[in-house]
Amino acid sequence: MFIEKDLDKIKLRGASLETIQQQIENFKKGFPYLNVIKAATIGDGIIALSDSQAGKYAKYFDAKAPKLKLLKFVPASGAATRMFKSLFSAKDEGKLDKSVNEFLERLKDFAFYDKLVKAIGTESADYQTVLEYLLTDKGLEYGTLPKGLLHFHKYGKIARTPVEEHLVEGAKYANSNGKVKLHFTVSPEHRKKFKALIDSVLPKYEAKYEVKYSISFSEQKPSTDTIAVNIDNTPFRTGNDELLFRPAGHGALLENLNEQEADIIFIKNVDNVVPDRLKKKTILYKKALAGLLLDYQEKIFSYLTKLYNDEVDEKLLKEILNLLETKLCTLPPDGFASYSVDAQMDYCKRKLNRPIRLCGMVKNVGEPGGGPFWAKDPDSSVSLQVVESAQIDLQNAQQKEIFDKATHFNPVDLICSVKDYKGNKFNLLNYRDPMTGFITQKSQSGKDLKAQELPGLWNGAMSDWNTLFVEVPLITFNPVKTVNDLLRNEHQPA
Repeated sequence: MFIEKDLDKIKLRGASLETIQQQIENFKKGFPYLNVIKAATIGDGIIALSDSQAGKYAKYFDAKAPKLKLLKFVPASGAATRMFKSLFSAKDEGKLDKSVNEFLERLKDFAFYDKLVKAIGTESADYQTVLEYLLTDKGLEYGTLPKGLLHFHKYGKIARTPVEEHLVEGAKYANSNGKVKLHFTVSPEHRKKFKALIDSVLPKYEAKYEVKYSISFSEQKPSTDTIAVNIDNTPFRTGNDELLFRPAGHGALLENLNEQEADIIFIKNVDNVVPDRLKKKTILYKKALAGLLLDYQEKIFSYLTKLYNDEVDEKLLKEILNLLETKLCTLPPDGFASYSVDAQMDYCKRKLNRPIRLCGMVKNVGEPGGGPFWAKDPDSSVSLQVVESAQIDLQNAQQKEIFDKATHFNPVDLICSVKDYKGNKFNLLNYRDPMTGFITQKSQSGKDLKAQELPGLWNGAMSDWNTLFVEVPLITFNPVKTVNDLLRNEHQPA
């Protein structure tokens, strides 16, 4: 199947032949569906905090933060191309639909308007000129830049990018003794632009918020790319007879996350930001969720210390199992009642001694994205999982009925604890489910092919973590999928 130059290419990418062969097997066999037991809902897998509880946990976090290493991790490599899909159609084919008309009518309401006019040299250009200068290298190049570098919000005469909004957020909740660490995952071709932007604005934000920033970047590793195959599952080859590898989706960022050093890691997508006037709720809930995570972490670490020091009697074992079942929503495997006491203790060690993720969940308002479910694990235990529709057999009436009952969905609002009870870093690659993934049909140079995505970062890549779902207010979720989303009240000045 592979010739010598293929093996050299695989090695050069940092991948192994065994991994590539496994990927081809995945194409042949497909990925098994996840067996969902029920949707997680308020009081049954999703925690709802009252205002007073949110305030209490936020204060708890504030008290702990000075002694912790905090990190804000922002996936920021996504290109903005899809944001401008309808504008590209108007530019290239003259297609003026409702969204294009709205864009043109409200052009002055976009934060990038002044910059665009300056590039064009006039306010009275025709729409084709406007689109050309907005989307291409003739002007702002927004059609090829990543979302993180576009102007999203206006503050008087000043416009801010999402990257800058994350710097502001970081100062507000990822701040330990005046030190704020942020890590951006970026694409190789845009790394210099990210660095140039941050270098130019950092002194301003450091002075304004009286903090010192530490900014780092990483790129998706070539070794995580997956091989493309023909429809018959043989390796796809380009016109030069070369193997084709494709980025494996955001699940590949697990490798980047695994390299970070921190006690608490906040994860949020680059486009989910709001102007300062709306940040208060986001900051409160980020702190509250971090405080809640620290509260659970303290309990888990206390139990683990006792388990590993042989200080657990049968009464305490019941207490630990109760925490796993009622708080961490981890139900024991089939036949667990017949396990010996030692085997039950080993089970508790294994289930407690894992990374912890706390996932904010918003009420489902029709946005695409994974939802919170109780699902069967490979060892027949049951745990909380973020599940995409592609992972569920929707042809199965019972599974579809469960899927349709989901009341919330995942806005990618995570807080993670990635160290064990002794303070050692977990190897996060040991806590993913390699049999979770997606296969899609694509094309290259007019030829059909099949592509494979790794388990999503908050799906299979974190499937073996201790998981808590917490409802967060809808106002904390404001993604920008199309350019006209920037016209929503949540992205406009007051």
